[in-house]
Amino acid sequence: MNIRPAKVTDVKEIHTLVEHYANNKEMLHRSLNAIYENIQEFVVLENKSKIIACGALHVSWEDLAEIKALAVAEEFKWQGLGRKIVEKLQENAKGLGIYKVFSLTFKPEFFKKLGYVVIPKETLPHKIWSECVNCYLFPDCDEVPLLVNLKSE
Repeated sequence: MNIRPAKVTDVKEIHTLVEHYANNKEMLHRSLNAIYENIQEFVVLENKSKIIACGALHVSWEDLAEIKALAVAEEFKWQGLGRKIVEKLQENAKGLGIYKVFSLTFKPEFFKKLGYVVIPKETLPHKIWSECVNCYLFPDCDEVPLLVNLKSE
């Protein structure tokens, strides 16, 4: 298995992974267009030339980045692949000089196991919520904001 930066040729497989969870209300939907426009933020984990996990790191501010669209194919769940994607994205954040990484998630327990702590939504910059305004769940979203400080690891 190999984690690598995503390519435009991976977009449809990424979309399929993300939509599986979005359709089960475990993740927000991402359009093909949104994935194409942000492909440079994604990493994928492939097994035998098939994308089986993905995630994205979106820079939000000079000292803050968000992990988005974290998904693992059902048949590969519970094998630590989500953790590997998060660790790679955190490594990418450090490479950019960003040490605070957050996630908005319906699965806070996963991130807590990785050292993230729940934070009040109000502590995140307003810029983060620009995407939320267009979401079908707004303003009654149950996503939980969590943050990790990579400098203290």
